[in-house]
Amino acid sequence: MKQLFTLLAGGTLLLSGCLMSREARVESDYSYAGQFRRYRTYEFVSGEGLNSDTSRLGEAVRDAIRTRLKVQGYRPARRRPDLLVNFHLFEGDMRFRGYQQEDFTRWVKEGEAEDENTRKEQRKGYQPVRLLLSEGTLLVTLIDNQSRRAIWNGYASGVSVPPGPRGEIVLRRSVRSIFDQYHVFTAGYLSGQSPAAGPDED
Repeated sequence: MKQLFTLLAGGTLLLSGCLMSREARVESDYSYAGQFRRYRTYEFVSGEGLNSDTSRLGEAVRDAIRTRLKVQGYRPARRRPDLLVNFHLFEGDMRFRGYQQEDFTRWVKEGEAEDENTRKEQRKGYQPVRLLLSEGTLLVTLIDNQSRRAIWNGYASGVSVPPGPRGEIVLRRSVRSIFDQYHVFTAGYLSGQSPAAGPDED
């Protein structure tokens, strides 16, 4: 099974190859190993760039992500979260490898997550697509904390961040556009059956 976290870390920026499009876009891809129906909690990954940024821009991205995940039933958890959330803002044009896949919402509803017991002939396989994303790209990645594999990433191109409050507005809108691609509510949330926060959650 391909580990998308490894692919993202080592192969997101491609320096050569065919380019499919130069148009601004908001898209996503996902891992067939993602256990999307069981995720309920999350925590942010700390790192460089906006991830560690305590300025208004960094907090604008985190706040927009928190707001959207809350709407979909997810809760923050500092200990043993189901998901780790990572994001990065790339400046200028970038070459990116995505994947040609069936509709994510349909797959979550009808598909079965692959694991080490999935037979080879039943595996979906990944069809890479090389893209050119222009004028800055905001990339959001969701990582399964147990397997340490990236299971979903969404990206918005054309994200040019002006200084001041306008930059915050651009980032918040970009986050909303990205999470429009992630149509997953936690189990029971829409029917009011979301479990209460556990003792290890803040």
